[in-house]
Amino acid sequence: MTAMEPESIPGQSLETGLEWVIDASGCDPAALARAAPLSRLFETFVRGMDLHPAAPAQWHQFPRTGGFTGMLLLMESHLTVHTFPEHGTLCLNLFCCRRRPEGDFAAWLDEFHPLAVTVRLIERSVAGTEPRPLEQLETTR
Repeated sequence: MTAMEPESIPGQSLETGLEWVIDASGCDPAALARAAPLSRLFETFVRGMDLHPAAPAQWHQFPRTGGFTGMLLLMESHLTVHTFPEHGTLCLNLFCCRRRPEGDFAAWLDEFHPLAVTVRLIERSVAGTEPRPLEQLETTR
């Protein structure tokens, strides 16, 4: 088990992580179409939540709208963002495999001047049963 893997307790639910889904609306379209504010946002999340990047952030800007998709692979899991300047919205997702306090997300988004910020927290878990070998797993499509 690595430092970032949760412990399994037989017969109990195993917490596999916390996922924050953050939506900001009424944002400044110009800020949503620039790389620098988004890069600063990722840096703020890393510092503010004591996260540990496993690789540099990856960015893609869409030529027609100027919106961005960005992803930061973390030792804790991942941080992603999608901006839609044409709609004034920013959608952010942070998944952490270890429990941690919530950050001041609305304040951290201040550079984008949102009129509204919605934060949803999803607690992810699985039953604490013994894992089955891969060849016994069933898949559906």
